[in-house]
Amino acid sequence: MANPFSEADQPVSARQEEFLRAHHRHHHRITFGRLSLFILFLGLWELAARLAWIDSFFFSSPSGILHYLGQMFADHSIYGHTGITLLETILSFVLVTLLSLAAATLLWYFGSLSEILEPYLVVLNSLPKSALAPLLIVWLGTGTDTIIVAGISVAVFGSIISLYTGFCQTDPEMCKLIYTLGGSRRDALHKVILPSSIPMILSNMKVNIGLSLVGVIIGEFLAARRGLGYLIIYGSQVFQLNMVITSIIILCLIAMAFYKLIQSAEHYYKKKY
Repeated sequence: MANPFSEADQPVSARQEEFLRAHHRHHHRITFGRLSLFILFLGLWELAARLAWIDSFFFSSPSGILHYLGQMFADHSIYGHTGITLLETILSFVLVTLLSLAAATLLWYFGSLSEILEPYLVVLNSLPKSALAPLLIVWLGTGTDTIIVAGISVAVFGSIISLYTGFCQTDPEMCKLIYTLGGSRRDALHKVILPSSIPMILSNMKVNIGLSLVGVIIGEFLAARRGLGYLIIYGSQVFQLNMVITSIIILCLIAMAFYKLIQSAEHYYKKKY
C-alpha cells in the first residue's frame, strides 16, 4: 500500500518552486559560462595560428586538429587506437577497484596486518610508477599485460590506503552497538562498514579512473604499438603535433566521460538512499 504521506505526493510550495527555478538557472549559467570560455579559447587559438602569432607547426590549431581527426575517421585508425586504450583502462580500473576493496577489507579485518603492511603501502604509493615500467617490460614483455599492470600500479596503493582510512573512520559507536548485541567483526563489516562507505568508495573510484588512464598511457609510451599513448609518443618523435594534440584531446574526452559516468552513479545513490 502506498504511503499517503510520501514525499512525492507532497504539494510544492511557491517558495520551493522559486528555489528550484533559481537552482536550474544557476546551473544553466554555469554551463553557459563553461561553454563560452571553451569557445573563446578555441577562437583565440585559431586566430593566433592564422595571424602567425604562434607557429602552427609546433602549436597546431583547432582547424588542423579537426582535419587530422577527419583523417583518423576516414582511415578508421581512431577506432583501433581509442578502443585498445579504452579496453586497457577499463580492465585496469576494474582490477584496481576489486584489489583495493579486498585489500582494504583485509587490513580493517585484521588489525595487526594493517600495522605490518602500512609503511610498505606508503612507500609503494610514493614510488614514481614510471620507474617500474622498465622492470615490467623485462618481466612481462611488451604487450597488453604490461600496460594493464602499469595502469594498476599507479592507482592501487593509494586506493588501498584511502579505502582503509575511510573504513577506520566509520562511526565507531555503530560498531560498538553491533558488538554489544553479540555481533562479530564480520557482522560489523557487513552491516556497518561497507554500507556506510559506499559514498566514499564511489568518490575513490572517480580518482582511480583518472589514475588508471594515466598508468595505461605510461605503459603505452614504452610497450605499445597501438593506442593513444603510442600515437602521442610517435607523433612527438616525428614532429606531427596534430597527431599528438588530437590524441591528448581524445584522452581528455575519455577521462571526462568516465568521470561523468561514475558521478552519475554517485548522484543516483545519494538520491535513492
